[in-house]
Amino acid sequence: MKFRYFFISALGGGVVAALAVVWLTEREQPADYITTGTSENELYWSESVIPTSPLPPLPTATLDLRPAARRATPAVVHVDARVTGRDRATVKALFGREEATGALGGEGSGVIYSADGYIITNYHVVQAADRIVVTTADRRRYAAEIVGTEPKSDLAVLKIDARDLPYLESADSDLAEPGQWVLAVGSPLGLTSTVTAGIVSAKGRNLSILRELDAIESFIQTDAAVNPGNSGGPLVDAEGRLLGINTAIASRTGRFQGYSFAIPINLVRRIADDIITYGSYRRALLGVEISTLTAADIERLGLRNRSEGVLVEAVLPGGAAAVGGLQRNDLIITVDGRDIRDLPELTEIIGRARPGDQLLLTVVRENKTRQLRINLQPAGN
Repeated sequence: MKFRYFFISALGGGVVAALAVVWLTEREQPADYITTGTSENELYWSESVIPTSPLPPLPTATLDLRPAARRATPAVVHVDARVTGRDRATVKALFGREEATGALGGEGSGVIYSADGYIITNYHVVQAADRIVVTTADRRRYAAEIVGTEPKSDLAVLKIDARDLPYLESADSDLAEPGQWVLAVGSPLGLTSTVTAGIVSAKGRNLSILRELDAIESFIQTDAAVNPGNSGGPLVDAEGRLLGINTAIASRTGRFQGYSFAIPINLVRRIADDIITYGSYRRALLGVEISTLTAADIERLGLRNRSEGVLVEAVLPGGAAAVGGLQRNDLIITVDGRDIRDLPELTEIIGRARPGDQLLLTVVRENKTRQLRINLQPAGN
């Protein structure tokens, strides 16, 4: 009897305790914990409540780069540049290759720019070459001629006698952002039609690899693997659109070490279109000597709340800047509403402009902002 009593008492106590817990739970449930009628298990937290357990993981997005690779690969070519009848030491220094037959030259990549046979590559791929052979993705070989070059941006345009060639739609490189997926396509180390993937790491990089003082360097930095032979090939976005021209790597070994650099397509297109139309790039000039703002400049000029921009170091007499009222020690902070953080951004904008274009500059002078309209002049004036 005593055992039965204890059992019944324990059972009754458990039932009472369970009912009490349920009752207290319902009373103490926070008002911000909301159940919806859409699903038995669908629960939402309002913004004012921090859940004590992790939220369900977000769905994993699946990125498939195969369509982009299929679009890009047919428009990429292998460029074989040979040299005959030139000083051997000079040519070998330029190209770094001497074959057993005694021929001198270099090789790289290119991208078909139009269906009628115009091809874009790097200037350093074809520099000094007098015989160029282009091989398409379907292994057709064409003799190519140089239409024009722009050494100050390391670009060249070739032409082959062909029609109905596949070419790529251009992206807007201004909209490229760090973290977006990209593909590099080309012929690294002689391996044709090679595709590598990575992300945009940064924009507006200046590597000082072009020797001219007025060179245009504003590279897209990526971590897509690029090696010798990739030069001149395309950088494409995840939709297979042309985003840039692969040009350089940062390396201590001569091979890829995690950083590659491409000329943005908005600049490439501006230069290539001029070369195709006129035979050369018609460059616009601002008529100034400029540099990225430094801490020493900020202290010297007593600038307040300014840490970025491009400083005018000198204004050339009679140039576009002088006529428009730009002065030494002016700090350029925007051009046509676009923020200017450093030198590469400004040189790219000027490089994409045409002679006669008018730019609206916002400058800081003696800690006061003002706007100036500058009518760009053609190079040579």
